[in-house]
Amino acid sequence: MATLVSPDHVSYDDDAQALKKAIGGYCIHKSLSSVLRQARTLCPLFFFCIIPPILFFFTYLSAIALILRILGWGTDEKAIVSVLGHRTAAQRKQIKQAFWDRYQEDLIKRLESELTGDFEKAVYRWMLDADDRDAVLANVAMRKSLDYHVIVEFSSVYSADELLNVRKAYHARYKKSLEEDLATNASGNARKLLVGLATAYRYEGTEINAALAKKEADILHDAVKDSESHGEEFIRIVTTRSKTQLLATFNAYRQLYGNSITKALQTDPADEFKTLLRTAIRGLTEPYKYYEKILRNAIQKRGTDEDALTRVIVTRAEKDLKHIKEEYYKRNSVSLSQAVAKETSGDYKSFLLALLGDEK
Repeated sequence: MATLVSPDHVSYDDDAQALKKAIGGYCIHKSLSSVLRQARTLCPLFFFCIIPPILFFFTYLSAIALILRILGWGTDEKAIVSVLGHRTAAQRKQIKQAFWDRYQEDLIKRLESELTGDFEKAVYRWMLDADDRDAVLANVAMRKSLDYHVIVEFSSVYSADELLNVRKAYHARYKKSLEEDLATNASGNARKLLVGLATAYRYEGTEINAALAKKEADILHDAVKDSESHGEEFIRIVTTRSKTQLLATFNAYRQLYGNSITKALQTDPADEFKTLLRTAIRGLTEPYKYYEKILRNAIQKRGTDEDALTRVIVTRAEKDLKHIKEEYYKRNSVSLSQAVAKETSGDYKSFLLALLGDEK
């Protein structure tokens, strides 16, 4: 995970000033305003005869500066990576507040306006509070591409309280519930599964009912063969049972029928319901392997999938990225940092490597 700075060694006001310097903020017109007011009062002739050409000259310089900033020449991206890539969520929150207190500006909005491309997207999502970030990811997934896998991902991987907090953040940001949007956009068994996963509040104990696991393995076997008739039973089991109980059920399925339930669900890749079920099952039972595969596919895809790459690294950097990195190396015999460095470039690459704790 990212190499983060101890809270005892962080000056949030210093960080705010460093970021202000990095993203700019010097305005020629503002710096001249007080001088011009005094000139008009003390010497009207000087003001009306001399000042207009000077103003034209400075306006010209401002336009050039604006063009350079649009081209990215006015922002110190390395300083942004150096500061933000090594701060915890709590520290970033303090930095945002310090930036507002000192400059009366929203740091996230300012970063959005100054940065571009994948680097901007990664920094923006890193600066959001975790729950708010997931709410944004969920909304983007539905609004832009109807990619429900992102929502299934956090609905199955997160704890009951984490998931509840995401739903609260979604409600606060978009003034409607996550399940309302899911119900509006999805249909059929996929809709029932998505709403059930997003609203689940699972028991998180370690108890297992072996008899129930065997019984529900049989039910799932029937549901795999005929998802139209038995889909609701599949949804009931996957959206209500504890993760420990589900793992026992899926193990019983393998013992009884000779293969994993995820392989059994591969029969029809075009079946959205079964595809979402596979994502949910893998997220519920093997989150590290799930994330490793997402990263592997993102990196090996023809034309790197930067959205998936950014999502996993940013959302897991302060949680379990260490374990995901270990899983990636075990599966691919190359470190995740090496793979990221090979397939990305520029400030985006530097920022991801900072979050991975492996910047050079």
